[in-house]
Amino acid sequence: MQGQTVIITGATSGIGEVAADRLALKGARIVFIARDNARGEETLKHLYAIAPGAAHAAYYADLSKISEMKRVSAEIAAAEPKIDVLINNAGALFNTRKLSADGLEMTFAVNHMAYFVVTNQLLPRMGAGARIVSTSSDAHKGAKLNFDDLQSERGYSGFGVYGRSKLCNVLFTRELARRLKGTGVTANCLHPGFVATRFGDQSGGILSFAVRAAKNFALTPEQGAETIIYLASSPNVADVSGGYFYKSKIATPTKEAQNDADAKRLWDVSAKISGVG
Repeated sequence: MQGQTVIITGATSGIGEVAADRLALKGARIVFIARDNARGEETLKHLYAIAPGAAHAAYYADLSKISEMKRVSAEIAAAEPKIDVLINNAGALFNTRKLSADGLEMTFAVNHMAYFVVTNQLLPRMGAGARIVSTSSDAHKGAKLNFDDLQSERGYSGFGVYGRSKLCNVLFTRELARRLKGTGVTANCLHPGFVATRFGDQSGGILSFAVRAAKNFALTPEQGAETIIYLASSPNVADVSGGYFYKSKIATPTKEAQNDADAKRLWDVSAKISGVG
């Protein structure tokens, strides 16, 4: 990873923080997008402490807003002539249905649309050998997309909507890999396992309690980050694209996650919503 530039979202805590650390120690320069300035500055200080030889950088944005997704991506694209790895990792889980500033259901906005917009905006800076890694989850199992109700207006459950957003991540990766065929840029996604991080703590209500209780039996962030690090850096997957990985091995997502027609339709809907892609 020496001399490589890695862009990562969700790097101020949990598996994203561990991945940023490990990749920095391998020689990568880390450029991350954060929402909270204080946490961002702490992460930046930490990166400089453990890997002082690279010009690590922080950018700030609310990735629930399409305008912010576009702004921060444009700023990074203007500053970075070459991007070697993009890691889409920021995510959220909400106990009750909330709407973003754009009128999108928040889980869909943060967990899917941010991946879609940031990736499309940064693609022009990625050449042959570059990698796109997106954090999905086995929570996609059992989920189905209803294209007539992508914003979950007709019934809402926090875990159910989260599972659909993770299905979106696999479908997004599938269609992205198809579009990138022949370019030398790869796109893969992964299930990190259930990890004890800050994730879900702010969900609200019984959901926050359930998530906190379950974390007693969860993986450590170090274990959860292993597959992200593997997909970002291992020569073994340099030419692999469109895969879904678990424990650094190729895994099989659900039948719904392998639906090419749904993958293309989701891409087209996302492009229409965002005006990119």
